[in-house]
Parts: sequence; structure tokens; C-alpha cells
Amino acid sequence: MSNTLGDLGLPPHAARNKDVVEQRLKDVAAGTGLHETLTIEWRTKPEVVQVIDMPVELLYYNPGTHRIRAQRSFDPQRDRRLDDDPWSDDSQSYLYHLLQAEPADPSKRDKDFDELKQSLKDFRQNEPGLITREGVLVNGNTRAAALRELGVTDIRVAVLPDSCTWADINKVELSLQLRHDTRRPYSYINRLLTIDEQVEAGRPLKEIARDFRIRESTAEQDLWVLACLRDLRDRSATGDAQLRLLDFEDAQEKLREVHRAYGKESKADPKRAELLKENRLAAIVMDFSKTDVRLIEADFRTRYLEHRLPDALKAAPAAETARVIPGLNRAVKAEVPQVATARAFTDSLLRAKAVIRAGDKVSLAQSEKAASVFGAAHKAVEDALEPAGKDARVRKRKQAAPDRLNDACQDIEQCITDMVLASGSRSLDEEALDEAVLKLKATLRKLALATAQSIEVPGEGVEWLREAVRQEQA
Repeated sequence: MSNTLGDLGLPPHAARNKDVVEQRLKDVAAGTGLHETLTIEWRTKPEVVQVIDMPVELLYYNPGTHRIRAQRSFDPQRDRRLDDDPWSDDSQSYLYHLLQAEPADPSKRDKDFDELKQSLKDFRQNEPGLITREGVLVNGNTRAAALRELGVTDIRVAVLPDSCTWADINKVELSLQLRHDTRRPYSYINRLLTIDEQVEAGRPLKEIARDFRIRESTAEQDLWVLACLRDLRDRSATGDAQLRLLDFEDAQEKLREVHRAYGKESKADPKRAELLKENRLAAIVMDFSKTDVRLIEADFRTRYLEHRLPDALKAAPAAETARVIPGLNRAVKAEVPQVATARAFTDSLLRAKAVIRAGDKVSLAQSEKAASVFGAAHKAVEDALEPAGKDARVRKRKQAAPDRLNDACQDIEQCITDMVLASGSRSLDEEALDEAVLKLKATLRKLALATAQSIEVPGEGVEWLREAVRQEQA
């Protein structure tokens, strides 16, 4: 493994490990019987590599693994030490902690890790791991951590070619983790970071999407969400407190729905799209459910929330002023006041949540103040969601009947096409069609009667229906 500028270098016992690996490879080659191998994607081509047994205690966790990229920020001090010296005992211990921790909350142990550990205890390894000749785990970091806890001395691992670089390691790890048989896939945020890393490396998005087995539009959505989360993280900074990307680990579906709603709204009205996004992001920060977030539209604040907010959470009305681009002396329109107000509300929630999650890093007074702000905002939004939900149900009932008629029209249009095709092949069942038309006739009579009972001033369409039924009856 090359030790080039910008990579993670070599572990301290790289030479010793390389000797052990080389000797075991020779032993396997000299032995009789079936040799176990692993096929990997190596520099765009399939490569068959040899599998050997290695002492678990000699191997190093990979500090560059994508599996725990987002979780590293759990302890900023240890994260910095991991950057400075990834092979130290403390850094390797931190990697072990993150490998067995819950992705959304690294302070807790992950039940999936315990299930993997039990599986290894009951059935041993199903698949070999993968290492460099210097003993760095490319794939199988979590399995190695579980085997160490079980007290198992050896782990089956395939060995990468001697010429591998850190760029090779990243590509091979990614290709192996994206296989369908992976036991423990990347967490949501780590997947977003990995896609972004591949884009930054200059790979076409279409190619990245194919590797992740997703559509290119889904990859674009993921990049939009990641940019949004990075913006929220930066906006949450206050003193020593700041939210982390991993704090949004459980918001995957809600964030994807925000993207879809934002894209749809922005085609008609970009300002309303920004309002909708900020309003929904505020609800996501407060951990409201997906069904609650769906009730929040661009006008949620003005219609339902504003008069329920405490005065302390009402931002002063912002004036719409132009701002000058440095160096160009050109003015561009600034954020509209409604959007600026919505952003200010979201920012107050982000900072409050960051302080609450900071724990001992902030004073008790700061924590209590943040909890008060967050609680008051949550109560106001919760109260506002009740009438918003009622109005949404009313709108749904109002649209139900027209929507069903529109669907019926589409079905009749398709019926016409089917009739033409069936007539051309002389396969039309005319008797069945006649029965279906009679049923349609009876249904239209019922519809005309229902309109007479519910619509006082009929429009052109309803009037036509009533007249057609009257003539038919006469």
C-alpha cells in the first residue's frame, strides 16, 4: 500500500503484518485441497484474491471507512486525534466504539451489532473480510470488532494486491458494501456522504447511481438533501454547541418528501417553495412525524402558526433590501421578508436543539433557556397542526368527487383505445360491452340525482348531465 501525500499512511506494525501475510499466502499456495478465494472489482475489472486466516489482534480498523464517516463527529476531540494519528491506540479504540454504536446515536450500542455478533457466534463467518498486506481492514471492520468481543483469535480475510493505494481501498470498499449480500449497509447519512465524495472525485453521477443501484434522479435528490443538511448544521452553530449531520439520521423519508414537495412548488412559485421548505425543515428539527410534516404548506405560518407563537419567537418583520455582490458592485434582490422570517424561526430552533444536545459543554442556564424556547415552539406548532389537519381533510373531501370523475374519464378514454384495437382483431365482446354501457347509464342517472340534491346552482357540466338524463327519461 503506497504511502503518498494526502493518504492515511501506514500503521506502525505494517512491516510485521506484511511478513505474516506473505508467509500465510505462501502456506496456502503450497497446501493441497480447495483454496478459498474472493472476487473483487479491482481497477474496473474482476480480480480473484486469495483468502487466508489472520490473527484478529494484528489487524487495524480502517480510519477511512465510509461506514462511520458521519458518526466520527460524535466526539470532536477524538475525531481530531483520529485525523492526526489514525493508528494510535486511542484512535483505534474510538473506531471500535463507533463500529458497535447506533448510527443515529453513537452513545448507544447498536442492536444490529449484537445480532451480527450472535450470528458469528452461532454460524461463524459466512463471507471473508478483506485486508491490505499491511493488515488494514478494507471490508469486515464490524465483523472484526464482533469477533474480538467474542474472543475469537482468527478471522478469514482476502488479501488485496501489493500495489494497492488508498484510492483503491476506497473504491473496493464501496463496491463490496453495495453488493446485495452485505449484512450491514451504510447508514443514511454515510450513504449521502459517500455519494458526495464520489462526485467530488469527478465521477459522473450516472455512474455513481448505477453503483448504488439507484436512479440518477434519486442520487440528485440525495445530493440536494445533503446540501440542505450541511446548511442546517452550519446554521445551528452557537458558541460551543452545534448539531451534527448524524443528528438527522432518522429523518430520511421526511427529507425526501421535502425535496419532492419543494421541486413541485418551485416550478409554480419559487418564493412559496422556499417558505414550504423552511416551514417543513422547522418541523423536522422538532421531530414531528412524517404525517404531521405533510400537513405543512407554504402558508402554514401565516394561516395557523403566527398567532400561536409566543412573542419571543416572533421575528421582527424584515425589510426586503438589495445586497451588493462584492467586486462587481451589482445589487441583487435579497431574501423576501416572509422567507427571512421563516429562516429566523428555523435558526432559533436549530440553535436551541444544538444547546440541548451539547450537554455538559454548556451551562445549566443556557440549557434550560434552550429547552424553554424549544418547548414553546413545539407546543405552538403542535397546536397549529390541529386546524391544518382539519382543513387538509376538508380539502381532501372537496376534491374526492371531482378526482374520481377525472379517473373515470381516463378509464373511458382507455376503453375507447381498447375497443379500436379489439375491433381491428375482431376480438371485441359486444355483449359484455353493451352490459357495461347499461351499467354506465344507470350510474349516470344516480350521479344526476346526487347533483340535484347537493348542487343548488349547477354549472355547464352538471346542467348538461341533468338535461341528458331528463331527455333519456322522457
